Amino acid sequence: MTVFVDAAARSSAVLPGRGAAAWLAVACLMATGAMGLSTTAHAQSGRAKPGVKVPPAYVSYTTHEGDTLYDIAGHYMTDPTDWTLLSRLNHVPAPRRMPAGIVLRLPADKLRQDQDTARVVATSGPVEHAFGKSPYLPLKTGAMLAEGDRVRTGPNGFATLELPDGSHLTVAQDGELDIEKLRHVTLTGAGDRVFELRRGEVESQVTHATRRDDRFQIRSPSVVAGVRGTRFRVDYDGSAQTTAVAVLDGAVGVDPAAPAPGVPLQASEQLLKVGFGNVSRSGGAVGSPIELLPAPVLLQPARVQDGKTVTFDLEPAEHAVGYRLQISRDADQLDLVRDLRVSEAHADIGDLPDGTYFVRIASTDSNGLDGQPKVYAFERRQLGLDASATQRAGSHDYEFRWFVSHSNVPTRFRFVLAKTADLSHPVVDRTDLSGGQLVVSELPAGVYYWTIVAEQFENGRFYEKASAVRSFTLAR
Repeated sequence: MTVFVDAAARSSAVLPGRGAAAWLAVACLMATGAMGLSTTAHAQSGRAKPGVKVPPAYVSYTTHEGDTLYDIAGHYMTDPTDWTLLSRLNHVPAPRRMPAGIVLRLPADKLRQDQDTARVVATSGPVEHAFGKSPYLPLKTGAMLAEGDRVRTGPNGFATLELPDGSHLTVAQDGELDIEKLRHVTLTGAGDRVFELRRGEVESQVTHATRRDDRFQIRSPSVVAGVRGTRFRVDYDGSAQTTAVAVLDGAVGVDPAAPAPGVPLQASEQLLKVGFGNVSRSGGAVGSPIELLPAPVLLQPARVQDGKTVTFDLEPAEHAVGYRLQISRDADQLDLVRDLRVSEAHADIGDLPDGTYFVRIASTDSNGLDGQPKVYAFERRQLGLDASATQRAGSHDYEFRWFVSHSNVPTRFRFVLAKTADLSHPVVDRTDLSGGQLVVSELPAGVYYWTIVAEQFENGRFYEKASAVRSFTLAR
């Protein structure tokens, strides 16, 4: 089996002696058709002009020994009775068993397509799915989805789907995505994957297409974004009736309406290259290309996130009106757990369970486009440290107490007491403490500053947490 093969060259080399004249006549007719095939395919590669009828497209099938038109139609055509169409089109008697190597033309629009499924590889937060008009039900990791399924996410809800070719789609929070088409052509294997974005954002990582007729499209009410191998985002804002497209890798063809199946990427109204995006309004023209802002710089990327909440500080970026931070359990950002937009270069993600995570940061420009992202790994290990100090009645003695979370891990404490807030000249500096209490006696009157530092060693890593510098006044 092959696609777009020169029939004349192949058929003449394998004709058997018996019936060779009849088959040679067929081959000559088919050779004429095969030459017309390349012309037809070429005509299909461009956009049809108004009032101009586009000639039909064909694919080629090279026969195996003993093939009949009944077999071919039954395996590869939508309607098994289309063997009559194949007989007329290729001038081949239907009952005849054909030798190997004969190239037949099959109408592309009548080829059989088989349904594919998408596997849910990650979910987090509120995620639901429904089929057709059925009510929504919770969606769990491992579920299989197909044409007609709809996915809906709530606040801090995320879902990632994996397609049979290894492509991935991640539906961000407060989004809704319909699976319009998820199938492949039985004969050629060409995939036809169309998704309708009704609200919110979907990010796609599309495996590079190996067949000319492969199609992958994200449709919104504003635009259609079609690709053949790339990573890109499509964000539809229903209130503003706009769609933002941003290309992170490869290229994306953008059209105000769906192009015909098989139209190559280069035929799109606009070809967005990596590092560019656009914003288009529903019913209007495709927006002009806009260069994406570079990724901002994360300050202290190696810091262990040991506070009550996970926080990040960014270096303010030129031309940025805001920033976006996404937290995932994996470096490819397929298993998202948080998605936050901030207007300042500081973000508080909230609490997260202990573990290793990845933060992806991007600057947002005045058009609302998120720029090029950068991913950092970080460790979340909350290490709580509470401390207090009280003066003992009738004395100048002070009693200091503290306790630390992760108390099952051996902990060493350091206590520092000084007369200045920077603790540069300590009055007391104890580094050998293992308990949670210390009494300092006979202190002279004055103002004092102090802190306690907890040190833990676990799983080959050293962790340190210092309490805030506190102060107290000791009267005469």
